Order: sequence, then C-alpha cells, then structure tokens
Amino acid sequence: MTKLPSIGQPVSRLEGREKVTGSAKYAGEYNVPDLLYGYVINSTITKGKIRSINTAAAEALPGVIEIFSHENRPALAHFDLQYTDMDAPPGMVFRPLYDSEIKYNGQPIALLVAETFELARYAATLITFEYDEEAFDTDINTNLDNARPPKLGLATMLKPPPPKPRGDFEGAYNNSYVQAEGEFHHGTEHHNPLELYTTTTIYEGKGKLKIYDKTQGTINSQLFVANVFGLHFKDVQVISTYVGGGFGSGLRPQYQLFMSVMAALELKRNVRVTLDRQQMFTFGHRPPTIQYTKFGAEENGRVNALYHKAVAETSQFEDYSEVVVNWSNMLYPADNTLFEYELVPLDVYSPLDMRAPGGSTGSHAIESTMDELAYKLHMDPLDLRLLNYADKDVSVGRPYSSKELKECYMQGAEKFGWSKRNPEPRSMKKGNKLVGYGMATGIWEANRLFARAQAIMTPDGKLQVSNAVTDIGTGTLTVMTQIAADTLGLAINDVTFLYGDSKMPFAPIQGGSFTVATVGPAVEAACQAIGKKLLKLAKKMNNSILAGADIKDVLFKNGSIVLKENMLTGVAIKDIMATNKGKSIKSTNSAMPNPLKLKGHSRAAHSAVFVEVEVDEELGVIEVTRAITAVAAGRIINPKTATSQILGGMVWSLSKALHEETISDARFGKYMNANLGEYHIPVHADIHDFDVIFVDEKDTVVNDLGIKGVGEIGLVGMPPAIANAIYHATGKRINDFPIHFDKLL
Repeated sequence: MTKLPSIGQPVSRLEGREKVTGSAKYAGEYNVPDLLYGYVINSTITKGKIRSINTAAAEALPGVIEIFSHENRPALAHFDLQYTDMDAPPGMVFRPLYDSEIKYNGQPIALLVAETFELARYAATLITFEYDEEAFDTDINTNLDNARPPKLGLATMLKPPPPKPRGDFEGAYNNSYVQAEGEFHHGTEHHNPLELYTTTTIYEGKGKLKIYDKTQGTINSQLFVANVFGLHFKDVQVISTYVGGGFGSGLRPQYQLFMSVMAALELKRNVRVTLDRQQMFTFGHRPPTIQYTKFGAEENGRVNALYHKAVAETSQFEDYSEVVVNWSNMLYPADNTLFEYELVPLDVYSPLDMRAPGGSTGSHAIESTMDELAYKLHMDPLDLRLLNYADKDVSVGRPYSSKELKECYMQGAEKFGWSKRNPEPRSMKKGNKLVGYGMATGIWEANRLFARAQAIMTPDGKLQVSNAVTDIGTGTLTVMTQIAADTLGLAINDVTFLYGDSKMPFAPIQGGSFTVATVGPAVEAACQAIGKKLLKLAKKMNNSILAGADIKDVLFKNGSIVLKENMLTGVAIKDIMATNKGKSIKSTNSAMPNPLKLKGHSRAAHSAVFVEVEVDEELGVIEVTRAITAVAAGRIINPKTATSQILGGMVWSLSKALHEETISDARFGKYMNANLGEYHIPVHADIHDFDVIFVDEKDTVVNDLGIKGVGEIGLVGMPPAIANAIYHATGKRINDFPIHFDKLL
C-alpha cells in the first residue's frame, strides 16, 4: 500500500518493470499478422530534380510488393495545407514524395514495400536515380547577408519575438563603466533518442486505421493523418503507450508516419516503416546559431545596457524560430535594451524543437557575458547576479507569479562550496590539472495549455483515469496517477491511468515543460467531479453521517469521504459504490488557463548551477568533476522522477558543452557524422558527482496544483556554467559550443 498522500512522495515509475524486463511494447514491436515492411530511400544530392528512377532490378525480386515515389503515389486530400500539425512553423510543411524536386540532402524520395524488412532493405539498394543537380547553400556562416526577421504565425503564441527596444542602448552602453561583448557559435545537434522512428499501420478496412506510432502527441499524429489522407478523425486511432525518448523530435509527425499510412491505404495491408539510425539525421535538428552580445554595467555592478542578437538557420520552405534573445532582460532588469533575432534560409530540412529550444542556446551567450562582466568589475559572479536580481519581469512589466531563484543561489552555493573559490583564473590546481569553478542562471517559461480527462469510479471502488497524453520517459504515467490518487484520497494501487491513445480525451503535444501543468489540472478536475457524485450518493445512504454535508465540508482521505470537522468520521468509497447497483460513475472534464488570473504575471521556473572542472594543463582534456543544480519549479509532484529529469538535463548539458555536434560539409550539403559512432555523446566515465536541489516554491497563479514543470530547466543553466568554469580554470574564454580540447592547447 503506497503511503498517503502520494503527492510529494518519491514514487518509482509505475511502468518501470515493463521497461526493464522488455514486456513494454514500442511502435515497432507489436505482433501484427499479414505485415508488410517498408524501407525508405533517401536522396544522395542536396538540391535539384529527379530525372528518372530505375526500379526494374528491385521489382524482379520475389517478395517485393510495391515501390512508391512521386511518380505513382496516390492522390492525397489535403497535401497543400500550410498547417498539418500542432507544432508547424510558418511556411509550407515538407511533403514527402510530392514531386521530383529535391530540397535537402537525405530527403525521402521513395518507399520500397516487401514481405520482410531484410528484403525491403536489400531491394532498396537496387533502385537507381538520375538527378539534375542545382547549386545549393547549407552554410550559415557564408550566408549571413541573407538574414532576415522570421515570419509570424501560429507558433508565435508560444515563441514570442524579441521585446521592443527600451531606453537608449547605444548611449548607455558607450557610457558604461565596464563593457563585455562576445560572439558565440552554437553547432548543429540532432536528437537521437534510443528508439528509432517507427510506424505500424493496421488497415481495418473502409478507411479505418489503427496506428502504432512513435510520437510525442497521439492526437497530433491523428490530425495529420486525417487531414492529409482525407479520413474522418474518428476512423484514425493513434497509439503510443511507450516512447523510447523524444527530446522534441516527436513533436511533429515524421515522414515514416506518412509513408506507412500511404502504403497501408493503397495496398489495403498492414505496413510497418522503421527509420534506421542514419535516417534519424534526415529530419529536424537544433539549428546552428550565431549570437552577438554587448552588456554594460555601472561602477557598482548594476547592469544598465543589454544587447543580444541571434542569427539562426531555417529551411527554404518553413520559418522555424526559437526564443533565444528574450531571456536576459527577464533575469536582469536593465533599462536600456536592444534585442534582435533573424533567420537564414538554407537548403536544409526545417530545424525542430530540441529540449529547451532557444533557451539552452541563448543562455550560453547571456551567462558567459555576465561572467565576463563580473571579472571586469572584479566581482564574484554570484554577487553580480544577486545585485541584479529582479522580482519583476521588466521585459513585459509584470511581476513573477513566484520566484525563489535567490534561494537557489544560496542553497546551491552553500552545498557546492562556492565560497572556497579563489577568484583568479588559473589559480586553483590539483596535480597537473587546472581546477575551475563556474556558475550560471537558468530560466524557462512555465506555460500551460488546454486538456481534457475522463475519470471512472468502478463498482469495486477503483479509479480509472484517461487522457491521450504520451509518456516519453518523463514519468507522466506516475505523476498523473499520484494526482488522481490524492484528489480522491486513494492509494496509488487503486488508481489506473490510461494514456497514449488518440481515442482518449484531448491532450496537446508533450513538450515545453507544460505537460504536467496542462494535463494534471484536467485529471484533477475530472476526479473532483467524481468526488461530487460520490458525495451525492453518500448523502442518500441510510443514516448517512454525510447527509447534510456540502463538498466544501468534506475531505477525501484514506479511501473515504470524511467530515473536516470530525476527521475520524467518514464513509468508505467502496461502501458508497456498493449502493450504486453495480454501476460505475463517470465524468469527463476540461481544464485550461484562466486568462484573467494569468494576465498580470510572468511565469517561469528558475535554476542556479555550480560546476567544477578539471583541465589537464598539458593535454587540454576537460573533465566535469562536480555539478549542482538548484531548481525552483513550483510544487514537485514526484521528487524521484523530477530529480531524474534534472539529472538527465545535466548529462545533456555536459554533452552540449563538450561533445555533441553534427558536422556538415558545405561542399556536399551533407552531415558527415550521421551515426552514433562519430556523433559524440557522453559515456558513464564522463559523469561524476552530479546533485540536484529542489527549493520550496509555492505558486497560486500558474495553476491550482502549483506545478511548473522541470523538463527544460535542467538543461539551460549548466552549459554556460561549464564554459565559465573552463575560463576560471584556464583563463581562456571559449565561446564556441561544443568546446574541444584543441582550443585549450
């Protein structure tokens, strides 16, 4: 029996056993009868047109069923819609097999369907293509003259453009006592979750489909399929119970979904399409970005001028944008500001949201420039941030709904031992290694969207709650079960949370750290509605002690409804349900942000990060030996899964700062290390003493549960803290990510 209440308890993942024993089925693991296999063929040129396709050798093989290309794909209902999914940026979404035009290297240009996967993969190698090649540009550095502001669209609601200039930046900066500036280069990154992108489409006849898809939004994939193929929404069911990592790569439907559904509808057969690891580099990525900063401060350390410009890559067909430059003025209340954000359209696939999109890019430039200011002022970097602490978001003129960042600074610094730091660069050594301490601040907006949930109380007093949300490994199943259990005072093992199915009540895509803050209130609302129905039944029981009680007079506790004025008096929920003639109680309820309540506040999670590095003085090899992240993110539903989220972000932070980059050769317009052998990520030996602190923070504005979300906040602050620690260790300020040892030699 799980301890009651469960919110705030470190409950282990409820699906943990299924995942570690292999009984959890992912999109490519369902046993489907009469299954065909599709293998995608990708373009080997970067730009041009397909002149001809020779399929004769492949078609001659027994077991090859069909080869789809632009020449024979079926007609589609709404292939020209600008927006086919919830996360589409302004422009025209990429349309696989649309015509002969090649827009980027690796573009999917054909699908071979066969009786086995091995045959499909082999037969695909026998198809030859002739192209008419055209000149292309894939290098942002040589195309900066083509930078322009992004087009505005639906995504602007969650990705606002830079705030308007305030004051006189040029005058204030030129007259500042100290000035710090920098140019920062951020390389390309690809998501690379462990599970490959797979779609298994089951053809049920008469236009009805059951689809097992790797996605971060079952309803998003459902909308895409119904829109593009002209199907009724109710005839398309998308299931994604288990997801082997996403990091944002599943926010938009990827092309294997289109290929699998197209083939299934045309062949009237069940079809599975799985992308291989190299093909995981052919859609979406964190865009390479160049940033320029100029920060000015008065003699006492007060920051009075902030300039931040970012130029990022996008595709020729969509304007993907990120919030990169907005963050500094949310943290530091300068009166004179100028922020700019521009895009360079190139012959690449559209970038895609990747954990803390924009925030993890911008924070490197912001926090490294603040660190530079601290050294020029001869101030402790922590003291500089405390001096410029803001209780109000001056960029929009609103107070924060809650902000315990100062406590993050204090608790993090104390546990890390920041006071033991010698402020001079290259002053701390351990044998042949230079030791450096660095710190930085993290911030991420606390958003919330609309969601619905259904709750059913069964005749035996068990609770079943459902919502279409996915669980990409963040612990969503577990925390939703905790919320439902506490709302009705039940033990966790009396609650079942069903999820990951588009036929369930609405959930948006799972991203942006808004899932628990969005779906949690819907779950709570549905359970509260069940509670009212239970009380109504209880009042009708013979000699009921609750006969005169109103909902405000009772609590749901230990499986019973009890009177607040006499907590020892109550009626068991199982006894109440026993009077309901064997019938269940059901309620479906919605939850959405209250604009009147939110209007006057900015909402954000904050963090303070402290890092120790050791740098080999002769070889330049960098090792992150210690790191602490102190987080203020409202109410923490499950400290165990939340800690796991922050630790995962810290590991990725090390990867971003020191390892991870997709290398493009501009001569070919192609990524050269599209594999996990050469796309470097950390291994166990790279990870040492990482720790997490959650600071108490109460928020009555963001939502009734006080939840902010922790998915992104664990990533934004640590990469610049590592860069700042490297400067403290070596005296070298390196503004390019990732930082390789050769830059320290």
